[in-house]
Amino acid sequence: MATSIKKIVAASLIGTTIEWYDFFLYGSAAALVFNKLFFPESDPLTGTLLAFLTYAVGFVARPLGGLVFGHFGDRVGRKTLLVVSLLMMGTATFLIGCLPTYETLGPAAALVLTGLRLVQGFALGGEWGGAVLIVSEHGDDARRGFWASWPQAGAPGGNLLATGVLAALAAWQSEDTFLAWGWRVPFLLSGVLVLIGLWIRLSITESPVFQESEPEERAPIVGVLRHHWKDVLVAIGARLAENISFYLLTVFVITYAKTAGVDNSTVLGAVLIASAVHFVTIPMWGALSDRVGRRPIYLAGAAGIGLWIFAFFPLVDTGNFLAITVAVIVGLLFHGMMYGPQAAFFSELFGTRMRYTGVSIGAQLSAIVAGALAPLIAVALLREYSSSLPISLYLGLAAVLTLGAVYAARETQGRDLAERTHVR
Repeated sequence: MATSIKKIVAASLIGTTIEWYDFFLYGSAAALVFNKLFFPESDPLTGTLLAFLTYAVGFVARPLGGLVFGHFGDRVGRKTLLVVSLLMMGTATFLIGCLPTYETLGPAAALVLTGLRLVQGFALGGEWGGAVLIVSEHGDDARRGFWASWPQAGAPGGNLLATGVLAALAAWQSEDTFLAWGWRVPFLLSGVLVLIGLWIRLSITESPVFQESEPEERAPIVGVLRHHWKDVLVAIGARLAENISFYLLTVFVITYAKTAGVDNSTVLGAVLIASAVHFVTIPMWGALSDRVGRRPIYLAGAAGIGLWIFAFFPLVDTGNFLAITVAVIVGLLFHGMMYGPQAAFFSELFGTRMRYTGVSIGAQLSAIVAGALAPLIAVALLREYSSSLPISLYLGLAAVLTLGAVYAARETQGRDLAERTHVR
């Protein structure tokens, strides 16, 4: 019996929210405490840079996860791989909460932390493609942008949850208590969340589009490279401004605000509110893309964030809570214009039996040069120039590249996902 689209959306949204909670929790902790707990012998900015290096290795593992999960997802189905990815992510996050710090293990603590981060990245590399595809392939052509945007809302949902838990702990605990044991609580909480997510995901049916299709290649990656290499390049380019902007607006801003003398509770509160707005508005952008097309909305978002970033950092510099909140909200609104239509846009580029592989490889390869490096490049530029201007120029250049990639792509709105899309 087919599962209703609403239940499919709920299962994907809850699962992606949990997975992104785990992933973003690490990023926030890297900015707040990991520099002190795992790299205590470095100066503050160097320690933060080293913490972000362990953060970045998660992105390095994402293309590998996308390739492995994509291969089996295109061969045996979407549902099974979504259950596996959630188990992997939840286990790694829970173990981070149990991990001894530098004080107990010395340098080995950072090595184990890096290993668990690799597992997180591998799992997330396989999660995203499966989550958006199982919704895209259950939904109808006319409203695919709206339905497929809900798993995308799991990113701000997870960030909202992770930031909310950290903000509550930071507000209720002293810094010494938070460093001693409070930081572990959000990681251990992941174990409970994963059980909830598994219960829901196990109850849904496989994608009907996948079930009705026949394998086209023994190795889906061969089909992707043979028929869809241009689409992979489009996906990589389209993600540059989207991915870089998100991590600057939600992860790096914590480090930047600290150097500007803004306390943690202020910036965490601003990100918390902005993430709530982001969560609500992503499906709106997805729905709008069903009416006017994927490309116009995506192009507007890329142009908007490329300009807004030059106002973003000066607003953070004010130290004013309202100004910082507005800065992050507007930035995430432009990000949502790209992220909302993205799931449907990418799904519509590829054939069914190579779709999981195609969207995963395109999205995750970009994540290495975009999301993985964004906090590192931003911290390095801040250290070198003691100014936000080079960071703004960095995102501005990425926005130009994204505009070029999306402009060069064909409009995909309304495409029948059951057709063999590699036949031109």
